[in-house]
Amino acid sequence: MPGKVAVLTPSAPAPMPVLSQGVICNGMVYVLGSLAIDPSTGRSVEGTVADRTDQIFRNISAILQAAGSSLANIVKVNIFLTDMSNFQTMNEAYAKNIPEGAKPVRTCVAVRELPFGSNVEIECTAALEDA
Repeated sequence: MPGKVAVLTPSAPAPMPVLSQGVICNGMVYVLGSLAIDPSTGRSVEGTVADRTDQIFRNISAILQAAGSSLANIVKVNIFLTDMSNFQTMNEAYAKNIPEGAKPVRTCVAVRELPFGSNVEIECTAALEDA
């Protein structure tokens, strides 16, 4: 598929006007940095970093499905935490959401702050099902 194609699904939070939820290019789908926003309410999920991580993976899964991919095809994950004391809790939720098989490569870094006061943000890159 030449060029790039934007991905948009109502099953994930609507992106800001300057962003796409995802972009398909050269057999890969690139998913934006996702926050724990419930697409049905447009509000951030309350609770722990694990609760937010689970919501983020529901959002990422919806975007990947709309693009013709899935969580099983993720090859690279970038995670941003505002407090590394949340690393273990986030990691436990992360492990529940990543399917068996070859695990993606991953980076997890601490940042000073994230949009909308979030304490976790996750972005990923995945292969398309037919790539």
